[in-house]
Amino acid sequence: MTPEQRLEKMGIVLPDVPAPQANYVPYRFAGNLLYLSGQGPKRADGTFSTGRLGRDVDVAQGYEDARLTGLQLLAAAKAALGELSRVEAVIKLLGMVNAEPDFGDQPKVINGCSDLFVAVFGEAGRHARSAVGMGSLPNRITVEIEAILLVKP
Repeated sequence: MTPEQRLEKMGIVLPDVPAPQANYVPYRFAGNLLYLSGQGPKRADGTFSTGRLGRDVDVAQGYEDARLTGLQLLAAAKAALGELSRVEAVIKLLGMVNAEPDFGDQPKVINGCSDLFVAVFGEAGRHARSAVGMGSLPNRITVEIEAILLVKP
């Protein structure tokens, strides 16, 4: 089953790739590596999920926000590649969580994106990962995640 077929089976339609809000691009190739710029939890209505984990937002909502962010990353990858079946492997995720200083469940939050990638890509979706807490994120979003993918020529 292709990644697109898996998404369809899950009832998921990928969102549009948001236009960069600063001087950067949503993706960049370096050989057969695709670097995806950090994305955040953008809802269908164009708003973003905001707040700090451990104060305004609980782990369950953070997980959903990371999953939503994963959909944004998949949309950027599809825009870059045309077909997600060109993804040979998800190499690395960097998950940043807008969190209170004593919050320690960053990995549980970023699992929302990791679990999505494994569901979409199977074993090729398993990846190295960092899940870290941040003092703040742009526009107070709950999570920001970036990715590195190995792609077929």
